Amino acid sequence: MSWRIAGSYFESCNCDPICPCRRIDGVAGGRSTFGECLGVLAWSIGHGEAEGLTLARRKVAMAVRYHDDEPGSPWKFVLYVDDGADDAQRRMLEQIFTGALGGDALTHFPWAWKESVQVAVRAAAIDVSHEPRRQWLRIRDHVTVRIRDAWAGSEAVTCVIPGHDRSGEELVADEVRVDDGPLRFAFSGNCGYAAPFDYAG
Repeated sequence: MSWRIAGSYFESCNCDPICPCRRIDGVAGGRSTFGECLGVLAWSIGHGEAEGLTLARRKVAMAVRYHDDEPGSPWKFVLYVDDGADDAQRRMLEQIFTGALGGDALTHFPWAWKESVQVAVRAAAIDVSHEPRRQWLRIRDHVTVRIRDAWAGSEAVTCVIPGHDRSGEELVADEVRVDDGPLRFAFSGNCGYAAPFDYAG
């Protein structure tokens, strides 16, 4: 099955900025700041399709957690899929973002190439803005993210999820909060990141 989606991505996790998991001035990333990553990822699809099914203007988000010292650092995640999508679109987005359809997911999504625990997939109203340096995300009762501004440093920073071939920007968050089953956390002044994405399979 062939598919392609492209658009805007941002994230925030509990690491201090610059997140040490990222590639900084060409140097590969390493351990997270506190040994455990707790965060939120968000994609807005500008254009996309899969086997003739349009995926444009759909939104997807994830709440995630992994621990550096667990064997294999397995990811635990909740996937939120735009409730404005129809059943076929939601199924397709779930397959793409869990890595079930392969393709670029196996290059960009650590939860797809590593051991992972899928806590839930939820159809949700995803309210999001990708306005540069003012990004925000709200998923009622579950997730809040608010970006404060860009990181003040001059380092070149890239991230595996949108792709190291994509120019992005390190950010600082005012708030990242998750309350969904086993994923419960809240942080402020932590890191964020934004970049375009373009995935295919």
